Amino acid sequence: MYHLIYPMRTYLIVSGQGEETNVMAADWVTVLSHKPTLLGVAISPKRYTHKLISKYQEFVISVPSLEMLKDVWIAGTKSGPSKIKEMDITLVPSKKISTPSIKEALANIECKVVDARDYGDHTWFVGEIVGSSYKREAFPRGRPDVMTANFLAHAAWTDFVTFEKKIHKTE
Repeated sequence: MYHLIYPMRTYLIVSGQGEETNVMAADWVTVLSHKPTLLGVAISPKRYTHKLISKYQEFVISVPSLEMLKDVWIAGTKSGPSKIKEMDITLVPSKKISTPSIKEALANIECKVVDARDYGDHTWFVGEIVGSSYKREAFPRGRPDVMTANFLAHAAWTDFVTFEKKIHKTE
């Protein structure tokens, strides 16, 4: 029944360091707190990413665009660090943590784990944002440019969408 809350934004979760670095796709990501700024991501213990986040206690949430759809699909359907060789991404140093960021992403949010709890068949990792980087053209004046940045959302198994090229105001 959880599919009834879709479409949901899709993200790439970067974990690990060096040869262990891994990238997985994740939809179950959300803001938990403003002060301190905390984000949460649900990851199955069956995933290689779970092992790496547990080991290094940090992760990066990368914001992909439609242009990265092939990479999102590879990250979401294949397991382990070897899949990075199939992806058209460039891993670059993060500002505040050892886990790398993705150069092609619209944004990279660097998190240090402050809590991890199991809920059903997933672990909810809570990360405090300690650093970030982003493409200025995707976030002019500190707001996402939904007209041109092509933020990606997951609609169903193989279906992805971007945002409508219209902004609806409440006033």
